[in-house]
Amino acid sequence: MPRHTIGRIRYFTALVTSRPGDPTQAQRQQAYLRALQTVPNLTIHYGHLLPKTKRRPLARRPRTGPRVVEILDTEEKGSDVNLASYLLLDGFEDQYELAVVISNDSDLQLPISIVRTRLRKEVGVFDPSRRRSFELHDAASWYRRLRRGPLSASLFPDTLLDERGPITKPAGW
Repeated sequence: MPRHTIGRIRYFTALVTSRPGDPTQAQRQQAYLRALQTVPNLTIHYGHLLPKTKRRPLARRPRTGPRVVEILDTEEKGSDVNLASYLLLDGFEDQYELAVVISNDSDLQLPISIVRTRLRKEVGVFDPSRRRSFELHDAASWYRRLRRGPLSASLFPDTLLDERGPITKPAGW
């Protein structure tokens, strides 16, 4: 957005816990969150993860044996509501002329529509997924896919410093 000045960046996430198959997941996230905190005007807003056990049918049913399995699932809760709340609050407080949302979550359709129609503010959406959100496309002032080239050019360096010392990019990224 070369003609605009970034006044504030809000990042919405939930803290992960490491799983048996990925014991360093939480450490990697903490390194990333530390790196994010080196960005001027950026604040992190936390939702939470809700672990659940769910029963799901198998995609290929065997001739014998169980047709349904129990899986461990984790749902992120609160991040989309937090994003919607701040999009509306900051808009009502006239904190921006243009908001840019990076998401594919169709639950954001209504708050984006409210900001556009009631507050008469521009809201653009960068979609990071491969599956187009028609709801966000229709609600936003403009809608673009988040392309890999510009995203790759925006990565943090392998090592950077904060007040606690060096932050090193984990090997698994």
